[in-house]
Amino acid sequence: MDARSLQLFLALAENLHFGRTSREQHISPSALSRSIKQLEDSVGAPLFLRDNRSVTLTREGRLFRKYAADTLRGWDSLRQSMRDDSDILRGELSLYCSVTASYSFLYDILNNFRSNHPHIEIKLHTGDAAKAVERVQEAREDIAIGARPDSLPPGVVFQPIARSDLRFIGPLSTLALSNEQIRQPTLESWRDVPMILSEEGLARTRIERWLRRHGIRPKIYAQVSGNEAIVSMVSLGFGIGVVPQIVLDNSPLASRIRTYDIEPPLTPYDIGLFALEKRLKEPLVNAFWNRQSK
Repeated sequence: MDARSLQLFLALAENLHFGRTSREQHISPSALSRSIKQLEDSVGAPLFLRDNRSVTLTREGRLFRKYAADTLRGWDSLRQSMRDDSDILRGELSLYCSVTASYSFLYDILNNFRSNHPHIEIKLHTGDAAKAVERVQEAREDIAIGARPDSLPPGVVFQPIARSDLRFIGPLSTLALSNEQIRQPTLESWRDVPMILSEEGLARTRIERWLRRHGIRPKIYAQVSGNEAIVSMVSLGFGIGVVPQIVLDNSPLASRIRTYDIEPPLTPYDIGLFALEKRLKEPLVNAFWNRQSK
């Protein structure tokens, strides 16, 4: 079991696709399969369930993913401490955020950091912001950008970087909500309003709380992953949705939707960085976390 084997395992655990992983890691599919099989033999348990159509992590695979990530970070820290120029930080830092966050925050966050630490490589993953905390907890990412939940999970720390309102949106082409529905949302007046909601996350939690407050049982047209997808479906006229204002500020479809000032407004988002508290002692994570003080 060596560093390369662990790197291949983590890449496959991320992609869940042998062909894609072999291309990205510049290794043949057969060599990748042999490496994973050798790991499974060493561990004494299957790490992946695979058939002709899918690859998934087993329970043992999820446990091993954390071990592999911790081991490679420890190896990088050891190599860093043994360098003659050990005051220069080197290594790889993984960062997760939504596409919108990459537009809105990454330049300012990374510009100064890269100037001070040019030898740290940033590995960027994008996806649903609702997954930010989960990916940090599972050690799949070193740092993630997302919205702060109402209560932070134990061991997770948060550093705010921005605040964004949550807005009700509808298609520009049709008037999805009347003035009466905006002023007096009730079960009866919203009975036939199609809604496009996030599958999970803070926006889903807050819109459900708002709906319960008004006694509304929503007519859900679709549940989707990612705020950008909500804007797209709303712009096509499929229903109304709820997204952070920052998504609208960066959306190419902003001119095709309208916003509704519904009272009371939803509680705004606090957007920021997530990390595991115990990992703030690691030089690379600490340098990124304290980038603004450099």
